[in-house]
Amino acid sequence: MISGELIELTVDRIKELNALVLHDLPLTESVSPGLIRDYDVGVGRYRGAPHEDCEYLLTKLCTWLNVEGLLPNEELKIASGVLKAIVAHLYLAWIHPFGDGNGRTARLVEFQLLLLSGVPTAAAHLLSNHYNLTRTEYYRQLDLASKSGGDVIPFIQYALQGLGDGLDEQLQTIRAQQFHVFWMNHVHSSFRQKVTPADLRRRQLVVDLSEETEPVPIVQLRYVSPKIAEAYAGKTDRTIRRDLNALERMNLIRRSFEGVEIKRELMSAFLSPVIAREQTKDSS
Repeated sequence: MISGELIELTVDRIKELNALVLHDLPLTESVSPGLIRDYDVGVGRYRGAPHEDCEYLLTKLCTWLNVEGLLPNEELKIASGVLKAIVAHLYLAWIHPFGDGNGRTARLVEFQLLLLSGVPTAAAHLLSNHYNLTRTEYYRQLDLASKSGGDVIPFIQYALQGLGDGLDEQLQTIRAQQFHVFWMNHVHSSFRQKVTPADLRRRQLVVDLSEETEPVPIVQLRYVSPKIAEAYAGKTDRTIRRDLNALERMNLIRRSFEGVEIKRELMSAFLSPVIAREQTKDSS
């Protein structure tokens, strides 16, 4: 990507990406950023492609990636793009065309292909994150793929599992943020024109309880947060019970033998059905 515009993947573009990842890094004399190596290399037990074949193999890879016949219908564009990005990453790692930075270049190529296929920018980095977080497994999968005689399916499965896990984490974060926004709006709306010290204390209590994923035992309630500890300093358990009674009447909390929790199901009308089900399940 240059100046916000996506560029078709070519051999020259791959060279540019390699020059980018090696820019201003200390390198050995044999490494020239952005230039195909003129010597043979090996990584562990794996041998990269013969140097005289690298340009040809990169050209064939780019031709395959850009050929019109491989373009699916719009409904499958992203799915196809993800598969092509993963395979391109793997083939670049196999070819190993540069003296250094091959893995980083492969991840940038993968990133560009994901963007070209329509994957949102916020998700396009998830594969690279997965490889970094599971580095030992990543190298194991590369090694297995290189010895497989061309079987790329296990590597694709490994990559897709990481992508799926990353998307799940992002969705969980988004859902939690959405819930927090709706809950805070609901709480502040419920306490509109309630400005006594007791009201402010109760509002803070129900806000801080929303950060808890499990019911809080009543005996631990005054320690649920520093603000609540300060608010109840010098107050008796009777004050806590009175505050809980008031919050129950406002339909903001529930009490059980396990403790006190907010009524998450109140947000069902404002959240998507999937998020609402998850929040209700968490509170049951």
